[in-house]
Amino acid sequence: MRASLAVVLFSVSAAALAADAGEIKVVSGAAHIERGSERLAARVGMPVQEADRVVTGADGTVGITFADNSLLSIGPGSSFAIDRYVFDSTTHAGKFDSTLSKGTLAVVSGKMVKQSPEAMHVRTPSAIMGVRGTDFVVRVTDH
Repeated sequence: MRASLAVVLFSVSAAALAADAGEIKVVSGAAHIERGSERLAARVGMPVQEADRVVTGADGTVGITFADNSLLSIGPGSSFAIDRYVFDSTTHAGKFDSTLSKGTLAVVSGKMVKQSPEAMHVRTPSAIMGVRGTDFVVRVTDH
């Protein structure tokens, strides 16, 4: 019985850890995470997960380091969604799909893109960008 309980607890813990795609390293100004029906104030050390939306106010910025060491900086007045994030730390294979609905995003890609250049995509209201290089900036305006 105890062994079964230990296996269940380990499975739940492993699933919870697997759900974390990265961690917020920097927050300035107004910013929050929309996770399901929750709206959580963004704070340094907070994990980000697949399906999270990061929203910044007019004075807000958020810096995130992902499991593959990709670095994202989300600028003021932005809405950025992590649509899919899967990363194998052993093989460096994975998939990172995201959507920038408005605002700005600066990216320095990590191990995943170095392993598989087609692994990362950023969707905007007017285009889908496949990442082939190591760093880039995207801006979505209301025009």
